[in-house]
Amino acid sequence: MIQIGKPAPEFTAQAVVDGQIKEINLRDYRGKWVVLFFYPLDFTFVCPTEIQGFDANVAEFEKVNCQVLGASVDSVYSHLDWMKDLGQLRFPLISDLTKRISRDYGILMEEKGISFRGAFIIDPDGVLRSYVVNDLSVGRNVEEILRIVQAFQTGELCPVGWKPGQQTLGKA
Repeated sequence: MIQIGKPAPEFTAQAVVDGQIKEINLRDYRGKWVVLFFYPLDFTFVCPTEIQGFDANVAEFEKVNCQVLGASVDSVYSHLDWMKDLGQLRFPLISDLTKRISRDYGILMEEKGISFRGAFIIDPDGVLRSYVVNDLSVGRNVEEILRIVQAFQTGELCPVGWKPGQQTLGKA
């Protein structure tokens, strides 16, 4: 069972990175913040809006030393085929064909064999700091996920609606 403040589940998996199939590991991103988001399936309706939303904000995540990773239970070959429609992505798209990663993160819908919409924020030491999970029909707000990363990076108490540049409530 995943828990806030505990190490995020490690994984090694195939992913599409810069149009190529590569093996990646969560440990590859130590020293960076990571947003790992799961979506149900390639070639669906809500999923491309989220993927394109993350892709449109990659530069903003990079500015705060944060790597975006996307994942679904599709194969890397499905990802590659789907990218013909989506276009090249600026972040790795992980294949969780065995469903182990989704299961380890507690978001696998066993009866359907697909993942809920989960977004996990992992700190540079590999510790899970936040996660949100939605049912299949509602996409996430990418800007809010970025704001949460930025709030954690202050190391301070951040009130509701806090945005970068605004005053915090002081040390945590």
